[in-house]
Amino acid sequence: MELEQNFMALQGAFPDPIIQPAAEAPHDDAELLDAYSRAVVGAAEKISPSVAKIEVTQTSRSRSGEPSERQGGGSGFIFTPDGLILTNSHVVHDAKKIQVHLADGRRFPAHTVGDDPATDLAVVSIDAPGLVVAPLGDSQKLRVGQLVIAIGNPYGFQYTVTAGVVSALGRSLRSYSGRLIDDVIQTDASLNPGNSGGPLVTSDGQVVGVNTATIMGAQGLCFAIGVNTAKFVAARLLHDGRIRRSYIGIEAQTAQIHRRQVRFYDLPKETGVIVLNVPDNSPAKKAGLEQYDIIVALEGEPVAGVDDLHRLLTDSRVGKTLPLTVLRRTEKLILKIVPREAI
Repeated sequence: MELEQNFMALQGAFPDPIIQPAAEAPHDDAELLDAYSRAVVGAAEKISPSVAKIEVTQTSRSRSGEPSERQGGGSGFIFTPDGLILTNSHVVHDAKKIQVHLADGRRFPAHTVGDDPATDLAVVSIDAPGLVVAPLGDSQKLRVGQLVIAIGNPYGFQYTVTAGVVSALGRSLRSYSGRLIDDVIQTDASLNPGNSGGPLVTSDGQVVGVNTATIMGAQGLCFAIGVNTAKFVAARLLHDGRIRRSYIGIEAQTAQIHRRQVRFYDLPKETGVIVLNVPDNSPAKKAGLEQYDIIVALEGEPVAGVDDLHRLLTDSRVGKTLPLTVLRRTEKLILKIVPREAI
């Protein structure tokens, strides 16, 4: 009897649980889709008045050598109230005539302020009142998976809006000049010919990239130059009309270094830049560089390939005497080289 009473007492201490109905989700699918739509619509409405359609007339030569004119174009966006427009270099390079169409229907002639094929960026200018300026954001704050919107004029269809996400950051993309562009944004926001030079925008309407390229035959592989790079290049173009870079005057290619030399000299990289030709009167010739030398460092910075050498030959090194580390057969030498400004 005592055991039975104790058991009943324990049952009273632990009453049967009350099953509550499952709480409803705070947002249903329709609300989430509405939020997505509002973000895209808001960004597009904020930036579209700043987006320009750029029509270009370029002079080219036929196979017979006769000059001819061809029409091209792309996109751009206004980034200063006095009519400066950021776009891609390949859109306006060697343009004979540039015409800019604004979202409000106005048209203006334009001229190139500066052009940098190495980063595929250019600045053009129009003389027009009442311009809407696109706010520039910070591409360093982007995160993979973040919503982005592309606005441009693909195949001539003006002010087309596409949306996607940031697929990857820190990519490198080779420009049409042959140099690598660093810190490129990869996105799946659809781009087509004519989108080049248009803005890549965040959901709050900040420009974070300049749309520049797609990979032919691929889907969802689109690229934009980070706006931080664009700010730097635009400032230099406005100041000098071009980007100053240094050069040492060699023909070269990336080459593998023998493992014994890598171990013996404790090299940080297993590749370098092999010199194929040293033109007369070049900085390389004056420094004593010879054919088949392998460049492994410039001013203490490792050089694993031609792209590394390009990155290091900045305008700050023009006219400076720099140590150039090379392998010549079995020897490791340090030469003194003075890069000149690239023309």
